Amino acid sequence: MSLAAPVRYTPAVEEIQPDERETIQGLNDTFDTILETTAKEDGHAVRSVHAKAHAILEGRMVIADGLPPELAQGLFARPGEHRVLMRISTNAGDILPDTISLPRGLALKVLDVEGERLPGAQGTTQDFIMVNGPMFQAKTADKFLGNLKMLAATTNRMEGVKEAMSGVARGLNTVLSAVGIESTKLQSLGGAPNVDPMGETYYSVTPFRYGDYIAKFSIVPVAPALLALKDKEIDATDNPDAIRDTVRSEMQGIDGVWEFRVQLCRDLERQPVEDPTVQWDEDEAPFRTVATITIPRQDSWEPARVQAVNEEMHFMIWTGLAAHQPLGNINRARREAYLHSTRFRERFNRCPVHEPGTRSAS
Repeated sequence: MSLAAPVRYTPAVEEIQPDERETIQGLNDTFDTILETTAKEDGHAVRSVHAKAHAILEGRMVIADGLPPELAQGLFARPGEHRVLMRISTNAGDILPDTISLPRGLALKVLDVEGERLPGAQGTTQDFIMVNGPMFQAKTADKFLGNLKMLAATTNRMEGVKEAMSGVARGLNTVLSAVGIESTKLQSLGGAPNVDPMGETYYSVTPFRYGDYIAKFSIVPVAPALLALKDKEIDATDNPDAIRDTVRSEMQGIDGVWEFRVQLCRDLERQPVEDPTVQWDEDEAPFRTVATITIPRQDSWEPARVQAVNEEMHFMIWTGLAAHQPLGNINRARREAYLHSTRFRERFNRCPVHEPGTRSAS
């Protein structure tokens, strides 16, 4: 099957909705509920989403040599090597015991990236934020706001009830998966399998500018030791931090290798920019490898690195190159929501959040 030519980026691929400003304010107000509730309860402000980290890792990204022109774009325009920081998390806005199983997240910060920056993007880094599923749970930011309000209402409350709900949701999701259906809403409410995050494939879910083109991204484990962890479930019955402890033990003996892959949009109707609930068919728009990430064996919860990355940095899709501008309604809403969360953490913790190599707050 021959592939269609990749679609070229123009501003016209985005459709700005008239109510986006009101939706963004609603998101900020709802995130405030999560942030204030967790900060008051714990005496420490955490992220409004993906609050609980399980691993903070450091390694290198090597950009492939000889990429074809449509893949040699933005960060990946030239071969080279960059230091990277990786944060593994789950998606709730409060610090929950690991018996409440949730989707996994992977945030990647690529350092020393040259080029024109997105408006307001400080430093010289490029951030990518991904989850272990190819589709987003809501088509538009206003639909996501409805889901977020439901989650905000349970923030930091009745952990025992949450654990019981998670078990029920997991069982129902297993039944649905057996007949070829996966419920992203169930997974977001605690129905995700309690899998080892190191064996998972991660997806950007939403689209981005890719230089002259449009793309989604994925990070795929390729080292045999990581592949052996695919679908491995972690028993957290007697340990609220079982995921962190499991990964810490694993990464002391694993040299992790992942491929960074790019999925170019080839048909705006079949691979839409404004609807992240649509999975782009990989037969029509295959993922192609543009770089390799290597994380040598290390202490994945080393205190100094945890402090520097988990407490003093943020990961945000709007931190990076203009060549990788986030696209679509969901991504436009994420810009202010992530900044709003960061500023709250700075104020409450009295700890400036900054990009590597800078000390200015962002």
